[in-house]
Amino acid sequence: MDTPPLSGSDSDSDDSLVTDRELQDAFSRGLLKPGLNVVLEGPKKAVNDVNGLKQCLAEFKRDLEWVERLDVTLGPVPEISGPQSTSQNQDPKAVDPEDDFKREMSFYRQAQAAVLTVLPRLHQLKVPTKRPADYFAEMAKSDQQMQKIRQKLQAKQAAMEKSEKAKQLRALRKYGKKVQTEVLQKRQKEKSHMMSAIKKYQKGFSDKLDFLEGDQKPVARSTKEGAKGQQMRKGPNAKRRYKNQKFGYGGKKKGSKWNTRESYDDVSSFRAKTAHGRGLKRPGKKGSNKRPGKRTREKMKSRRH
Repeated sequence: MDTPPLSGSDSDSDDSLVTDRELQDAFSRGLLKPGLNVVLEGPKKAVNDVNGLKQCLAEFKRDLEWVERLDVTLGPVPEISGPQSTSQNQDPKAVDPEDDFKREMSFYRQAQAAVLTVLPRLHQLKVPTKRPADYFAEMAKSDQQMQKIRQKLQAKQAAMEKSEKAKQLRALRKYGKKVQTEVLQKRQKEKSHMMSAIKKYQKGFSDKLDFLEGDQKPVARSTKEGAKGQQMRKGPNAKRRYKNQKFGYGGKKKGSKWNTRESYDDVSSFRAKTAHGRGLKRPGKKGSNKRPGKRTREKMKSRRH
């Protein structure tokens, strides 16, 4: 039984419909195989219809002058600029079609050679080849499109300026913090220097009051060492000398009981009787007054009774 043809959107075309009887006949002849069956089309034949091509060419061909056509036909141009140009460059087949760079350079050389061939011919025909100074050409894009592009460029430039300004502000903040830290360190250094100068004045190592002015410069290390050495060579300062004159010099306090070579050799004060704890007894004391023990005291009591 034949299957009814599909209609509407259920079928693509009437030619693609295959009846059950045709399928059964094809299966009985062994034309169908298990699986998906697709109609195979034979390979297309390339037809070189020369007469048809000439007829089409004659239909749209116009017999115009060369100035109206401006057509130039040139073959491949070899590369002569390089010092390593060989005979392969002159062969059209030497250009590898898969190499994009060489292919584009071949097109470029061919177009350049075409321009150099056509320019003298245009000059002979008195055809201008340069644009005049007052040439006005219509824009390829509309004013609205150019306005949008201009606005987008301005917005991009404003964003870049804003970003650059923010970077500068961050850099200024870092620099400001650095300067502030340096100022604080300088003040701390000046304060410590003033305190040390005050202590030196209080102890009498210096009689200068320049540190009270606040604008003195820190004295170099070599200057300090020189002043200290000069002070030690001169002896005590005026304050110490005045106190020594008023109260006297008390003498050396530390190391007064240390032995010296002279004291070690001097034995004039040595007394054998008083040496080793066997010295003279003090008057008024007769031996040691020790208390007797408990048992001895009890015996003494019993004797009394």
